[in-house]
Amino acid sequence: MPIKVHDQMLRSTVVLETRDPGRIAMYVCGPTVYNLIHIGNARTFLWFDFIRRYFLYRGWQVTYVMNYTDVDDRIIERAGVEGVPADAVTSKYSKAFEDDMAALGVNPADIICRATDHVEDMVEAIDGLVERGSAYESDGDVFFSIESFDAYGKLSGRTLEDMRAGERIEPQAGKRHPLDFALWKSAKEGEPSWPSPWGPGRPGWHIECSVMSTKYLGMGFDIHGGASDLTFPHHENEIAQAEALAGAGPFVRFWMHAGLVQMESQKMSKSLGNVVLVRDVVARYPGEVARYWALAGSYRTQLTFSDGVLDDSAQAYDRWSTFLAAARHALGGDMPATPAATRPADAEPPEGPGGEYVQRFTDTLDDDFNSSGAFAVVHDLVREANRCVEGAQRGPGEDRNLLIAFTETFLELTSVMGFRFDAATGSDELTARLIDYLLELREGARRNKEFAAADGIRDRLESFGVSIEDTPVGPRWRLGTPPAAA
Repeated sequence: MPIKVHDQMLRSTVVLETRDPGRIAMYVCGPTVYNLIHIGNARTFLWFDFIRRYFLYRGWQVTYVMNYTDVDDRIIERAGVEGVPADAVTSKYSKAFEDDMAALGVNPADIICRATDHVEDMVEAIDGLVERGSAYESDGDVFFSIESFDAYGKLSGRTLEDMRAGERIEPQAGKRHPLDFALWKSAKEGEPSWPSPWGPGRPGWHIECSVMSTKYLGMGFDIHGGASDLTFPHHENEIAQAEALAGAGPFVRFWMHAGLVQMESQKMSKSLGNVVLVRDVVARYPGEVARYWALAGSYRTQLTFSDGVLDDSAQAYDRWSTFLAAARHALGGDMPATPAATRPADAEPPEGPGGEYVQRFTDTLDDDFNSSGAFAVVHDLVREANRCVEGAQRGPGEDRNLLIAFTETFLELTSVMGFRFDAATGSDELTARLIDYLLELREGARRNKEFAAADGIRDRLESFGVSIEDTPVGPRWRLGTPPAAA
């Protein structure tokens, strides 16, 4: 089954046919590094991390490029507030972004390009646009002429008349048309600047993504992603710049946009002040819980953030980690490792007890990354696997063989989604052995009717965050977060 994606340009779901067979070139608009990111920003990066993981799982070679906007009005303003140079601001918040992404299990892009490292490339592109008559200089500034690009508005579906009627556009000296946008901004005192044919200055925001994406991926690359609020004007302007400079299109084959996050019916944004920072979320919940919340619904839908929905995600994720801890105790040395599996689209259907779930998982995700369906498959798998746990704990037999197969499948599918279960799978073997030893002492105390000692061991383990469940075939445990001190 081929992978299908929803293309914003066509406004329909189509088969993903790449420029180069077996390869995917993908660019995603990254952060403007002037502040800590909020959970709404993070949802976009979580989703494209998942999309890349899935492409790799389906056998594609992927080149994933992301930019850091490290020259911008907001960066200059933040530098003034903090009383430091602009590059100190960008260094600080680039590191903060990377730390937050790591906490959410987001892998870095293959290529991370910073705007300030590519100013010469942007100057060359702007000069080319001026030569072609697509841009013009005015008192040291350079503007793109939208009237010179007949297809302007094709991504957002807007016409120039619609744009002028629907938005209040403040006139700006030197512009030929109110919607013309800046490619180059002349230097102001105290601001970072670079030399150019039009005098010292710095690039506008939109030009960086057109230049850097095509520098690393070439024209006509496969996927351009970002949040849906970038559709206009940012992505619309990227198209105009890139295709005007090249003299042909398409700039991008498929446009994919992640839905926004709302709090109390308002878009989450720094300008509105209604943001929840990523680091505040991961201070209260494991990063996997935030990942579950972000990925459980379609990437194109608008998502609501609240304590309630995060608690629901925590409970759902807990069902997975509880199952995995139970499987670990039942299987002991037979516990499978996470397989480094790929399931190319042209491969034979998977065999074995977990094969049905793998097939359902890929079928649903091949259809524009239908994650709600994929999550349902994993929950179905866990329900089936839980029926085998007690039988597997008794020793060799069909239940044990089934549990091994189901657990391996579970680890494969959740790994594709980017979930980590280090504690549950016993990656810290010394910790696991010590807990097992203490539970053996507890069982001995119970057999000898030394109930106070047995209860003391249980209470002590629970104070360390070890949850214990007594079953007909012995105790099971899982490692969680220790309870807060009173």
